[in-house]
Parts: sequence; structure tokens; C-alpha cells
Amino acid sequence: MLPRRSRLSVLVFLVPPLALYAVAVLFPILQSLVLSFFSWDGITDLQFVGLSNYAHMLTGDPVFWRAFLNTLGYLVVCLVLQLGGALLVSALLLTLRRGREVIKTLYLLPAVISTVAIAFLFQRIYSFDPQGLINQLLSWVGLGELARPWLSDVNTVLVAVSAPEGWRFSGLYMLIIYAALLAVPQELEEAARIDGASRWVIFWRIRFPYIRPVWVTTTIMAATYALRGFDIPYLLTNGGPGQASELLTTYMYKTAFTSTNYGYASTMSVFIVVECLVAVGLILLLLRRKADA
Repeated sequence: MLPRRSRLSVLVFLVPPLALYAVAVLFPILQSLVLSFFSWDGITDLQFVGLSNYAHMLTGDPVFWRAFLNTLGYLVVCLVLQLGGALLVSALLLTLRRGREVIKTLYLLPAVISTVAIAFLFQRIYSFDPQGLINQLLSWVGLGELARPWLSDVNTVLVAVSAPEGWRFSGLYMLIIYAALLAVPQELEEAARIDGASRWVIFWRIRFPYIRPVWVTTTIMAATYALRGFDIPYLLTNGGPGQASELLTTYMYKTAFTSTNYGYASTMSVFIVVECLVAVGLILLLLRRKADA
């Protein structure tokens, strides 16, 4: 057991951040949970409605389910770009002898750029008239017929609003994964090379199993951030055209601050919290099964 003075020191350092976390995170979640059982416009008195908000959300609101499916698509695109790109760049950095710091800095740069600046940047990139970067590149390579208003086409808008989010944080996850790869013992890799193992075998059989705990943590971070993604999709399209890029977060925001239906918006916020918890559980289950296989 820890000495009395050591336990007191632990409490001194733990209590302030835990209290701040309770006030800033746990209390709003609890408040949203309570408010989800009421109908409230922000001005008049609260009206208790029981589970009516949940029943309407699950059975009587097609926009909610459209937003839910869009959120899953948004999640997939973000995970592919963030984790796939981070793992690829991290593996390539290990092979470089020069220029590592420059590449790491450039790759991390989007994570420190303002969200509004990123949204305006991609509005220009996707622009149809005047012609943006993507449509210009298509014209230069002879594929001008594929040019389109990427943010106004219902077939492309969801991927278009997901790509900036994936690009924005891929550098952050690259640094985490790269640091984990640097910690892999070189003796294991040297022994595998002597036995004739290819680069792919070394990566898949030695490096990746060694960094699996970091990979699990990174996947959880990327998944929960994507499920709570709001700012870039809202700034780019505000959920449009129609509900083609509507996410649960943007729909919740508009329900609360445009329709002033705070009770129903709180119901969706509770669903988002549960959704994130389920996603974390599934990630842990799937990756743990692969580790045991």
C-alpha cells in the first residue's frame, strides 16, 4: 500500500482534473439525458414526455436514419484516410534516411490549421465555377467530362465533406503510429531478415503485432472523433443538398438551435454517446479477436 503522504499527493493531483472532467463532460451528459425525457423550446416550462422523444427518433423520423447512415459512411471514409494514410506514411518514414522531419512537419500541418480555413480551402478545391483544383486536374489529364460540383452532387457530397476531416487528422495519427513503430525491437526484424522474411512479412508478423495496443487506441480515437464530427461538414454544406450530407451532429445542432426543440436534440445527443460507446466496444472486440487468432 502507498504511504499516507503518497496517497495524499495522488489525491491532490487527481482531484482537480477529475472535478473539471465531471463539470465539463459528465454533468452535460447527465443533463442531456434528463432533458431527453422532456419537451422544451428553451423558453417555456419543461413538459415531461417520457420516452416519446426516443420513440419518435427510432420509428418516426426518417431524417434521423438518413443522418445515421451518412454518419457511418463518414466514419468509414475518415478511418480509411486517417488510419490507412497514417500507417502508410509511418512505414515509408522508416525507410527514409533524410527528410523525415520535413515530411512529418508537412504531414502534421493540417492538424494545427483553423477549421474554418480548412473549410474555405476545400470549398475552393471542390469549386465548379470558378473551376477548382480537382476539376482543373481532371481537365489537364483529359477527363474533363468527370468534372462536377462536388459539394452539390448528392452522389459525391458525402465523400467530399469526409475527405477534409480525414486529411486534417491523419498527420496526428501518423506521429502516434510512427513513434510506436520506432519502439519495435530491431533484433526481431534483423532475425526475420536473416531467415529470409520479406518486408511485408516483417511488417505484418512483427511490427504490427508489436504496435497493436497503440493501433487499438488510435482506432478508438479516430472512430469516436469521426462519429462526433461536425464543424467541417456543417461549414461546407450544412447537411445539404437535401440531407445528402446530414450527419447526426449537424441534425442535432439544427434541431436544437434552428427548430429550438432542445428535448429532441438532447435525445439525439444521448444516442451519439451510446453510439460512440458501442463503437469502442466493437473495436475492442474485433481487434482482440484478431490478436487471439
